[in-house]
Amino acid sequence: MNRFHNQSSLSLFAVAKIHYYPQYFVYICAIFFKHLMGYQIRPIRTEEIPQLKDFLYEAIFIPEGAAAPPREIVDDDSLQVYIRNFGQDPDDRCLVAVADDKVVGAIWARIMNDYGHIADDVPSIAISLYKEYRDKGIGTELLKQMLNLLKADGYKSVSLSVQKANYAMKMYQKAGFQVISDDAEEAIMKCDLYGRCPHGR
Repeated sequence: MNRFHNQSSLSLFAVAKIHYYPQYFVYICAIFFKHLMGYQIRPIRTEEIPQLKDFLYEAIFIPEGAAAPPREIVDDDSLQVYIRNFGQDPDDRCLVAVADDKVVGAIWARIMNDYGHIADDVPSIAISLYKEYRDKGIGTELLKQMLNLLKADGYKSVSLSVQKANYAMKMYQKAGFQVISDDAEEAIMKCDLYGRCPHGR
């Protein structure tokens, strides 16, 4: 069997996997982006789950000129809902971005009574990257792959909460999220994975 035939067989196998098991799309994308973009996106590993505490802190929006809160703030019950016992609920999902041989960002989803909660069958998401890895398109790709993963797993929509002054709000809008309720400072956004959300198609 020649090399070309081996490669063709592998490609057909990958296509078949994606067709019958859409969740394999995440793994195929991970291989592609690792070589093309210099970073890899893949599901979180069990031993990496404790790092979500760091990313939860990084996800806190700090307005320009404001002092950063103490790291202990993530121990508050209102924030612990995002990470407490993560991975034990069947609705928990998490993808991480890996660059320079380390995890540099994460996006995770779970059904929880958080600031962005809208329904008991709609997962909320949180996303963050270390500062030095922002503005490189990694967050956009994390979001895109999580939306595809959630749709592949049968979820119809996803929600989040964001400060209006947060630059990430524009990223969410470009991904198809729409504001469904807000106040002077904060907005709750929803993405219909089978409708207007382009990355859910």
